[in-house]
Amino acid sequence: MTPEMYLKRGRNVQMVQHMIFLLMFPHLVCKAMGRTEQVSFPHESYQPGHYIIGGITSQLIPHISLHNFKLPPSLEVLRTKRMISNFYQHNLALAFAINEINKNTKILANISLGFCIVDSYNQEKFFYHSVLQVLLKSQRFVLNYNYDSKKNVIAVIAGLTSDISFQVADILMMYKVAQLAYGSFAPERRNRHNLSFFRMTLNEDHQVQGIASLLKYFGWTWIGLFAEDGDKGEHFLITLEALFSQNGICSAFIQRVPHREQQRMNAWHKIFDLIERLNVHITQSNASIMVVYGDTLTMKWLSNLLSAEIDRCNKKACDGKVWIMTAQIDVALMSQQLKTKLDFFQGSLSFNLHSMEISTFQNFLQHLKPGQSPQDRILKVFWEDLFKCEFSDSQPPLKYTCICTGEESMESLPSLTFDMAMSGQSYSIYNAVHAVAHALHSAALSQAIPRRTLGDKRLQPWQLHFFLQGISFNNSAGETVSFNAEGEVDSQFDITNLLIFPNHTLKSLKVGKLDPKSAKGKYISVNKDAIVWQTAFNQMTPHSVCSEYCQPGYQKKKKEGKKFCCYDCAPCAEGKISDQKDMNDCFRCSEDQYANEDHTVCIPKVITFLSYDEPLGISLASAALLSSLTTVFVLGTFIKHRDTPIVKANNWDLSYILLVSLLLCFLCSVLFLGKPKRVTCLLRQPTFGMTFSMAISCVLAKTVTVVVAFMATRPGSNMRKWVGKRLANSIVLCCFFIQAIICIGWITIFPPFTDLDKHSFTKYIILECNEDPIVMFFLVLGYMGLLSVISFTVAFLARNLPESFNEAKFITFSMLVFCSIWLAFLPAYLSTKGKNKVAVEIFSIVASSAGLLSCIFVPKCYIILLKSELNSKEQLTKRKN
Repeated sequence: MTPEMYLKRGRNVQMVQHMIFLLMFPHLVCKAMGRTEQVSFPHESYQPGHYIIGGITSQLIPHISLHNFKLPPSLEVLRTKRMISNFYQHNLALAFAINEINKNTKILANISLGFCIVDSYNQEKFFYHSVLQVLLKSQRFVLNYNYDSKKNVIAVIAGLTSDISFQVADILMMYKVAQLAYGSFAPERRNRHNLSFFRMTLNEDHQVQGIASLLKYFGWTWIGLFAEDGDKGEHFLITLEALFSQNGICSAFIQRVPHREQQRMNAWHKIFDLIERLNVHITQSNASIMVVYGDTLTMKWLSNLLSAEIDRCNKKACDGKVWIMTAQIDVALMSQQLKTKLDFFQGSLSFNLHSMEISTFQNFLQHLKPGQSPQDRILKVFWEDLFKCEFSDSQPPLKYTCICTGEESMESLPSLTFDMAMSGQSYSIYNAVHAVAHALHSAALSQAIPRRTLGDKRLQPWQLHFFLQGISFNNSAGETVSFNAEGEVDSQFDITNLLIFPNHTLKSLKVGKLDPKSAKGKYISVNKDAIVWQTAFNQMTPHSVCSEYCQPGYQKKKKEGKKFCCYDCAPCAEGKISDQKDMNDCFRCSEDQYANEDHTVCIPKVITFLSYDEPLGISLASAALLSSLTTVFVLGTFIKHRDTPIVKANNWDLSYILLVSLLLCFLCSVLFLGKPKRVTCLLRQPTFGMTFSMAISCVLAKTVTVVVAFMATRPGSNMRKWVGKRLANSIVLCCFFIQAIICIGWITIFPPFTDLDKHSFTKYIILECNEDPIVMFFLVLGYMGLLSVISFTVAFLARNLPESFNEAKFITFSMLVFCSIWLAFLPAYLSTKGKNKVAVEIFSIVASSAGLLSCIFVPKCYIILLKSELNSKEQLTKRKN
């Protein structure tokens, strides 16, 4: 099967009748379009190369009829079609790298490299024909026929676009010739296992990650998306939308832009419909950031549509946009083809292929003169196109009035016409040539491949793959070049800022980089102070959000039926804060902190307890101290007047025990004041329980003694044997012993300990004694209540005994006061928190103790001190009528 049949059947394209085959190698002659062309670059002569590096480029953008496509004959296409200087720089970079290697005695000594360049016209139908011509080295060739030639093609540098890369790879893989693609492209699974396919740049997935990181860096969450309509655009949108959802970014709209074939076939009504949609997106959307994915022709098409819409567009709405473009879009190249202004792209950000300045490349360009190589017709045509002049021997004659001298300086050209700085694509080509050279050098040094194989030119292309995969070298710019496991160069993307000057010249200023090898969170680095934004932003960083940022103290509240980037702002709930703008949720402060009134800051809580320094603590301590002194006074009075009838008649030993118990009750309240400690927590409730039980036991014993004494005075009574101290002491000891068992069991099984109550109060942490289980406290309190009720009942029944000074009346009243205080204590204790709960208990202790002291002993002290005439046996035993 002939190549023509293969192309027609396999690719369903028309057979190419004419082709330009450009060879830029000294003394190397090839046939193209039926005649011989010999071209060269000025550099030192060297032995003709043993190995040829082929390059398939798109250095021309021909203005060709859409339907009746015919390739113009011979090299005159350069005179009828516009040459793109940016693409021609790729050819110069290839020649420069070859020249640099051949003059380097430290690599490939006695071995020369050559190259030939084939133009594909940026048309898919020429790709296969061009690559076969490079491989088979014949104008008419037969597939799978190894044409005998002195030229040995060892590698092909091809593929400015992914379409070119993968289509060329179909054939190169069959011939096992290494392909080094130098354009940015999307990853495709079918090439992962192609060992002959190498990429000089990172794939687009890293670029997509960089776009998401760039948007997150600037806080842009409401984005307009333009993507080429096709598989590549769909892959881009799917990948980017997944990253958007992870980073809290939403797409305001998605507009698919027709690719090349659709642009040719679009009906007018579809074009007008697209213009209307663009008007809606640009003027009515509040998105300020536009992300564009596609190639230069896609961007050219979009720019034409935008230019058609710009006249009726509100200037503020149209100018207030920041365009973010991918590395496939060459704005400088686009500007050379568009007649419209590109002012609306001012301040755009673009991801470009990484490049470094190589000083010797500019020196190479400065010394490049067409007169040094008279047979190099391509350079002459390129020269005429750049300087708008013509040589005297130009065929056919041009219409330029200026005559080319050949001494014009390329440095004098505007950067838009020809940029002396090496572009990202040229830098990738430069590295690709050096990669091949270093792989050949490694093969020359390897024992696996005999040296004579290289010398005899019988090194097979597939033998180079292993050495290419393992190379690692530093280029002249000082960067390390090596391939990873996926066959990609470990590289990065440059982030550039597009500046458009009043004279409509362009300049791309490098403002950052995207480095996948960087640490997590530093995927991109941007010098935002160096970015020049559109004048509409007044040099302030633009912001693009669906809803304005929620201020600290508020959280996002989703709008029904809208994307998550569109929301209302709701204040944080009690106890929660948001300390940053635009937070999805407020978060609760830790247990030892509380939210301020604005819900923006967590403030540390203050640790507090019932101390002696505060007014409440001072009042309670003073009351306890005063009551203790009063008790001491009463006790002293009783001791001093112990021989008087009223002291003797009231069982003076029980009175002494009761007074000491009341004194201890007053003093035990002090244990509840001050900073809780382990010892005080262990002692205060048992001390309170046992001292009060002792006091109530004494009151009960006194009451029972009164009743028994009265009953013993009746004739024939058997109660006389119970009269005396034995009964009273037995009651006191028995009742006290039961309470002591309860308290000792409490502190043994469930010992109280110091604890922090962080939840009862908003601004305070209460330092307290944890006395759980609470049932033990109520068991102690319940037993005291039982003794009190018994004492009250017995005293109430004995209140009407006929003595003139009946102590049962005072005991009844004292128990009534005591029980009333502790019944009121229960709801108050349960309803209060923190140190107020401690204050309630202290107050109840002091008040109930004071009630007992007042009701039982104050009347007696009154008689002893003020009414001594009543302190007689006759008065005490006197019966009332």
